[in-house]
Amino acid sequence: MLLADFGTTYSKFINLADDAKPFIQETKTLGKELQIDVATGHNGKRFCTTYVNELTALAKGGESLIGAESFTLLDCGSRDIKYIRYENNTLADMGWNAECGASMGFTIELLERYYEIDFSSLTPPATCFSITCGVLGMSHIFDEITTGISATDAVAKFVKSIAINAYRFAGEPKTIHLSGGLCDNPLFTASFPCEVVPLGRYVLLEGIRRITEEQA
Repeated sequence: MLLADFGTTYSKFINLADDAKPFIQETKTLGKELQIDVATGHNGKRFCTTYVNELTALAKGGESLIGAESFTLLDCGSRDIKYIRYENNTLADMGWNAECGASMGFTIELLERYYEIDFSSLTPPATCFSITCGVLGMSHIFDEITTGISATDAVAKFVKSIAINAYRFAGEPKTIHLSGGLCDNPLFTASFPCEVVPLGRYVLLEGIRRITEEQA
């Protein structure tokens, strides 16, 4: 059985039949004829027989990977951000924002490539911007550059701003378990004013795997 998490920029897959490891592919390279048994994600309904809501997949993935009675799990994708919060093994709260989190991950990746920035070499700056989304926040970067600040420093302030925005959206918990491609961005994870536990890109995929096994 083939499962997938179809993100806006990247899609994640796993084949349960051969017990293979999950793998990732750029969504833009997928063929229109692709057909998956069970899927989640922004583009999931286009390619699957059975679709699972992203928040449901996130919650199930969090239960499986975190294994704690109470936790907050924040998923930062290319297009939006969403979170779930458990208290005493019960889903207590959830949120999904495609406006304040608009193109957040996608924008950071574009900036990384355009300015050729190595985020592993940077530390969070002392200050950040007041922004509401990834797209609109880019104007702050260009404004900073016109004052003489380097593009690298301006982008670092932008990344910290995005992290602070996501932290507030998730309810400002003491610890955030983080899902998504930005887990691999050390500047982003270090910019949160709380403990961050990166879980990687495959949390939603783990969620639909667990759902599929429970229904078998």
